[in-house]
Amino acid sequence: MSGRLVRRVLQQREASPQDPAEDALVVVEEEEEEEEAGSPTRVAARNPFDLLDDDDDEPEEDKEDEVHTDQTASYTEQKQYVKKKPNGAVPETNKKSKKKKKKGKAEPPASTKSRDEKSLDLILEDLAIEKRPMQKSVHQNDRATGKEIETIEMTAGTSSVLAIDPKHLKAENEMRRIFGSKVVDSLENQRNMPGTSRQVRGVKRAGLNPRRTLLVSPPGFWPAWDKSMSMDLVETKGSLNYFRYVYDPSVSHVQELFEAAKSANDLNAIAAILAKYPYHPDSLLTFADLFKYSGEHQSSADAVEKCLFALECAWHPLFNPLQGNYQLKYSHDLNKPFFTALFSHMKNLDRRGCHRSALEACKFLLSLDSDDPKGALFCIDYFALRSQQYKWLEQFAEEYQCDNSLWLFPNFSFSLAIARFYLERDAEDVSDHADKSTAVDLMKQALMLHPLVLSKIVDRAPLKDSSWTQILKNGFFGPAKPGSPSLEHVINIYVERHCIMWRFPELQNLLKEAALLVIESLKHDSREAQDWACVRKEAFSSEKNEYSHLLVSDFSDTTPSLPPEELRPFMVGPGMAHDMPPVEQEAGPERIHAPLEVAGRNAAMVFLESLLPWVNYGDNRHDGNDQHDDD
Repeated sequence: MSGRLVRRVLQQREASPQDPAEDALVVVEEEEEEEEAGSPTRVAARNPFDLLDDDDDEPEEDKEDEVHTDQTASYTEQKQYVKKKPNGAVPETNKKSKKKKKKGKAEPPASTKSRDEKSLDLILEDLAIEKRPMQKSVHQNDRATGKEIETIEMTAGTSSVLAIDPKHLKAENEMRRIFGSKVVDSLENQRNMPGTSRQVRGVKRAGLNPRRTLLVSPPGFWPAWDKSMSMDLVETKGSLNYFRYVYDPSVSHVQELFEAAKSANDLNAIAAILAKYPYHPDSLLTFADLFKYSGEHQSSADAVEKCLFALECAWHPLFNPLQGNYQLKYSHDLNKPFFTALFSHMKNLDRRGCHRSALEACKFLLSLDSDDPKGALFCIDYFALRSQQYKWLEQFAEEYQCDNSLWLFPNFSFSLAIARFYLERDAEDVSDHADKSTAVDLMKQALMLHPLVLSKIVDRAPLKDSSWTQILKNGFFGPAKPGSPSLEHVINIYVERHCIMWRFPELQNLLKEAALLVIESLKHDSREAQDWACVRKEAFSSEKNEYSHLLVSDFSDTTPSLPPEELRPFMVGPGMAHDMPPVEQEAGPERIHAPLEVAGRNAAMVFLESLLPWVNYGDNRHDGNDQHDDD
C-alpha cells in the first residue's frame, strides 16, 4: 500500500467515521485500480489461492486459460472474506500474493526433483560409487568444538577413556589455573625475549614459528622448522590408521652421521649436526640427556620440547590425537624418538607440578601403541591420583582392555583403593557408594595379593612408626616373596613411582588399618593366603622378566648426576681424550683447567662445556701458560 492511499484513508476516516472493515475494503479496491492504471499492458495476475493447490503438473497453457475464468469469482470471494473478518483486520493484497507467487515459481516441481535424484543415482551406479550416510563434519576453519570432537571420537569407535583433552595438554594452561595468568604471562615474556646474542642490529628477532601446536608452545626465537621429516600412512586396518616417520631424501644421510658420532662418543660431531639441522630428533634427545645428567633440567626440557615441536610439525593430515584412530608402532626405528621425547616430556611436566598435563600426555603415549613399549600403564594411575581424577581412574580400570585385569597389577590394586578412599571422603551422600567395596576392603585385597609391597613401602617412604615393625614381624608380611621375576620388577617400579603418595598421614592410617585386618583374618582362616597366592601365580606365570625393557630409574623422581670425570671425555673429540689431565691432578689445588685445550676446539662445544658448574675459566689461565712454558 502506497503512502498516498494511506493518507487518503486517514482523511476519509476523520471526515466521516465508518466501519474499519469497509475502510479496508475501500483501500483494497483503490489499490487494485491504481495497479491496473499503472500497468495496463501487464498480463492478468493469477489467483493467489491457486498457490494452495497441489496440481503443479498441469501444462502452463492450461493454467493461463484458467486464470481469466477464476479471477472474477476469486475477487468476489475475497470481498466476502474481508467482510466476515472482525473489526480492525486487514486482508492480504494481490501485491503480496504476487510476491509469494514469484517465490513459489522459483522452487522446482516435485517431479523435477525426483527425476534429478533418479538421474544422480544412476550416475553413481555407473561410477560404482557407494552412497554413504552423511557424517557430521567439522567446519569453522577446521577447528572442532568439544561436542564435535566427542562426536568424531564416537564415530571412530575408540574408547572414550583415553580421549585427550587439548585444553589440559599444555603446561601453560595448568600453570595459569594454579598461579594466575599474570605470573605465567610474565614468565613467557621473559622466555620469549631473546638476549643480545639473538638480536640483529639491536632489533628483536621476529617470531619464526607462528603455528599453534598441540603439545608445546614454541618460543619466537626458535628457528623455522626445516621440514626434514614427514609421516607416512603405512596401512589401514578397520578403523585404525598405522603411521611411521620418514626422513626427507635430501637429509637421509644425517642419521648415518649421527650413528657414527654416537658410536665414537663424539659430542662435537653431534653438535655439528645440530648446527646445520637444528631439529634432528636423536641429536636433540642426546643433548637433553647430557643436560639432565649435568643438572641443567630447564635446558633438558627445552631440548625435549624442541624435539616434540619438530615431530608434531611432521604429522600426517590424518594423524589426529583428538580422534584416537591411530597407531604409531614402536617397532619402526624412526618412531622411537617420538616415544622417548613424549615420555621425557611427561616426566618434566610432573616435575613442574603440572600433574593433569602429565596425565593427558600419558594417555596420548598409551594410545600410540597398544603394546605400551614405554610402560605408560605403570604411571598413569599415579598421575590420575596426583591430579585428583579419581572417578576417571575407576572408569579406566573398568573399560581399558588388557591381557590381564588391571587390578591384578600392584599399582592399580593399591591406587584403586586410594581413589575409593578419597571419593568416600569427598562424597556428600554415603548411599552413592553403598553398592561398591569400601576403601579398606580394597586395600585389604591389595595387601593379600601383593604382601611384598608393604615391606618395600615401609623402607622406601620411609614409614618410621614403631607399629610397622610389629606388623612386618608377622609371618605373612615378613617372609613374603614375589614368586615371579616379572612381578618383582613391576613391584619395584610401583614403589619407586608411588613412594611419595605414602607420605600422607591419611594414607598411612588406611594402610595400617588394612594390614591389621589382614593379620586378624589370617588368624581365623589361614587358607585365604594360599588362595591369593594361586591368583598371583596365575596372573604372573612367566619364568622370565617380561618387563625387563623398563628401567626402574625411568620412573623415579630423582635424577642421577654423572661426576665430571665421566662427562668430560664426551665433551671433546675422541683424539683429544689423551691430552686431558688426569682426574687426580684435577682434584688438586694446582690443577690445570680446561682452557688449555680450548685452542682448535669447536666453539659450540666450548660453550656447552661452560654451562657445567664445575668448569672454571677464571684466573688460572695465566698460571697454566707459565707451566706450559716451563715444560
